[in-house]
Amino acid sequence: MSLHDAYARTTPIEVAFPDGGAAAELFESFDREARTAGTDLRDLAAFMQIASVGNALRELRAPDVGGEAIHRYAVLLHQSTLFHRAGGVVHLPTAGVIRYLVDGAPDADELDVPAPAGYLQLPRHLFWVQVEAERHESVDGLFWSLGQDGALDLLLAQGLLGGRPGLSVAPVAQALWSEARQWLDASVREEGPDFATTLPGGELEGLYSFVAAGEPLKLFARVCAFLGAFPDAVEAGEYDPARIDPKASRYSFQRLVLETR
Repeated sequence: MSLHDAYARTTPIEVAFPDGGAAAELFESFDREARTAGTDLRDLAAFMQIASVGNALRELRAPDVGGEAIHRYAVLLHQSTLFHRAGGVVHLPTAGVIRYLVDGAPDADELDVPAPAGYLQLPRHLFWVQVEAERHESVDGLFWSLGQDGALDLLLAQGLLGGRPGLSVAPVAQALWSEARQWLDASVREEGPDFATTLPGGELEGLYSFVAAGEPLKLFARVCAFLGAFPDAVEAGEYDPARIDPKASRYSFQRLVLETR
């Protein structure tokens, strides 16, 4: 199983909105309308009241699309808009960094989010979630955004597989960023160690799973602590259309490494 972490792969935004130019125009139209109306774009409820957002959501109201699916699409649309507004940079920790963070939290004086909103792409196929009794999905990564009131929203993106269209998203319980230091060393699972795999045979390949809502929060806080402790452990990268296996994201990225070259 390939744990790809060499460059940013196609993101959930690019799966949901394949036309990059049209997507950028759409996100910017939401931003303009919010500014004109004096609406805080960071607030999901306020975002969903924007007329152009409502129009985009109504296009999905097919007979086989239920209310929950519409809501999840709205959350993805919201996080994608905030990601674009914040500069659209993907953060990609290597598998080595992730294993280091699973083992413990770095000692960092500062604990800040790297941007008001962004996408943390995990090494491919390293993290999994169990969605049904016999079915697990690979986690591509998680969106984050920080609200005016200091509330952190995370959205898991999973099920991005080569040769299969689509994806699924799952919101994580909202939490206050002011409490992030408490997440670094918290034990959040009711049974067993945090991040332990639930995928059959996953321990043989060194895989991890998200089971409790606190686990994505804990991992995200540790990534932020890593950036605070090792600010030079970042390699900036740009889109390279020659990278096709897996297909590269059109977004620029910051790769988090254990040692800089």
